[in-house]
Amino acid sequence: MKRDPKLYNVRAVERALQILSAFDDEHPERGVSDIAELMGLHKATAHRIITTLLNYGYLERTADGEKYRLGMKLAATGLLVMQRLDFRREALPYMRRLTETFRENCDLGVLDQGEIFGVEVVPADQAVIIASRVGFRMPVHCAASGKVFLAFLPDAERDRLLSRPLEPHTAKTITSADQLRRQLDQVRRNGYAMDDEELEMGVRAIAVPIRNQDGEVVAALSMPGPANRMTKERIAELVAALLEASAAISARMGWRGNGNSL
Repeated sequence: MKRDPKLYNVRAVERALQILSAFDDEHPERGVSDIAELMGLHKATAHRIITTLLNYGYLERTADGEKYRLGMKLAATGLLVMQRLDFRREALPYMRRLTETFRENCDLGVLDQGEIFGVEVVPADQAVIIASRVGFRMPVHCAASGKVFLAFLPDAERDRLLSRPLEPHTAKTITSADQLRRQLDQVRRNGYAMDDEELEMGVRAIAVPIRNQDGEVVAALSMPGPANRMTKERIAELVAALLEASAAISARMGWRGNGNSL
């Protein structure tokens, strides 16, 4: 019997990481009492961990000195991670070309802890675009990029993700695992996925897989746009262009298959 890897966690390190994870777009700044309550820690314990993170640059004080926010050391560490993502470097020229051609945002996402995490965004110059930036997170079941990963994941991992409640984000969100599985079968056959106003009303998106030399899907290349611009004819053009870019990027990553292989 395999032992739970969490049994090897160091409690102090685990708490420090949980504190760092408590900062997000909605809560970019937090006070000691806030963090202590959120983590279920004694205020003195939270303060010691926060002070350690502060001393190493992973947290910094706000201008008034009353709260804390993520420090520049995390930004530097994040940049190192981004720099070693080969698929990001290979994808960027194609993303720029797609954005110039179609004047829609182009983004690149990876699967992280059951969600899509954005590692690159090339914005368009349209007056009306879909707001997005590096670091965005999206649910897997109703985002085009998420469906790409779900379609090509090993069965056990896909089953685990689909066993969770599929939260509705719009009236069009697919909340039935069986219905979503049928759509994922089609994604595997076609080589691309679509979000038809399932994550946000008025927004459609197309996504395709980026593969490494072993054929594993390591990222999803996506183009979202306002539904009034994402017509049937426009979608067909985007699909063709995205599939072509996906094949080229994957080839540069060492993959020698075709865009619809499992």
